[in-house]
Amino acid sequence: MPPAIDKPVATSPIDKPVALVIGASRGIGRQVAIDLAKKGYAVVVSAKSTTSPTALRSLHPFPPDPNSSLSTITTVAHEITTLHHGTALAIPCDTSDPTGTSLKSLISATIKHFGHLDVLVYNSGAIWWSSVATTPSKRYQLMQRVNADGLYAAIQYSLPYLHESTYGGRVVVVCPPIYSRFFRGKTAYAMGKVAMSVLVKGLAMDFEREGVVSPKTATGEGDGMVTRQKGMAISGIWPAVAVESAATEKQAKDRGEDMKRDLRKPTIFSDAILAILEAPAEKVNGELLLDEDFLREHCGVEDFDKYSVVKGSKPRRIMPKRLPDLRVEEQDDEGVRFDSAKAKL
Repeated sequence: MPPAIDKPVATSPIDKPVALVIGASRGIGRQVAIDLAKKGYAVVVSAKSTTSPTALRSLHPFPPDPNSSLSTITTVAHEITTLHHGTALAIPCDTSDPTGTSLKSLISATIKHFGHLDVLVYNSGAIWWSSVATTPSKRYQLMQRVNADGLYAAIQYSLPYLHESTYGGRVVVVCPPIYSRFFRGKTAYAMGKVAMSVLVKGLAMDFEREGVVSPKTATGEGDGMVTRQKGMAISGIWPAVAVESAATEKQAKDRGEDMKRDLRKPTIFSDAILAILEAPAEKVNGELLLDEDFLREHCGVEDFDKYSVVKGSKPRRIMPKRLPDLRVEEQDDEGVRFDSAKAKL
């Protein structure tokens, strides 16, 4: 279990689940933040980009294009509170900060404002798809900081609060299933993204060891109140078909509008994330899921045409139909456990 923590005193404690979405200024992250708010979550919208109050007042039309630079955490939070009558707070954060200070301050500010944290969605990402020979070291290092290192820091600082959550303490990471074709032509990028997937698998095993995946009931003192604590879980999620975003918007400009026929709306991704959060922890803990497959197999969704950017198109699937099973026959044989945190090294 994580060490005891000294909580900041909440300025606006709230009696609803609190979700922190990192990488929520545009595209998929924006949609996830909005749909979480519609579902009754108080949402902390985080990324680097912000909009000044003066610029916000002069934005017409509003909301801005969700894949443009005009879409920031400020506009997303304002959209949630004014157009959808939800609860949202914009807190800037730089996930590339090598010290982790920015992420630590983000978590602290979330707790100080709302009093608790129940869901962490990590959507922040840096992209460079090219060969090893044509991927500069600086670009590789940036991707590691934003993708793998940023996720690790976000989870480390969030875990003490997620463990306390009566809503379950859930983590959802935008990271891929692990299979060899994913490495082709983008090795440096894949190194960071697959590291994120390994973290999902490994932390899920930690949760199982700690016995926090199964729901627990605690009886309060005095009035005999019973508190039901849902199980904790961490899951990875990845699109089966390319999703419309700032990155695909740029590619569409370079390759032509026909590319949009192979895109889906980001609502498919947010629908899948909401379904993951509502699923029993033991069903999704440690799973590296694909949005379409999860919605079909676990939620009974049959109509995917509604998600197509171009009506009537049949977007090309970019992910394999079947993925390798990473487990081995000796999966549960750990041998002698060793914990460096408890050993005197």
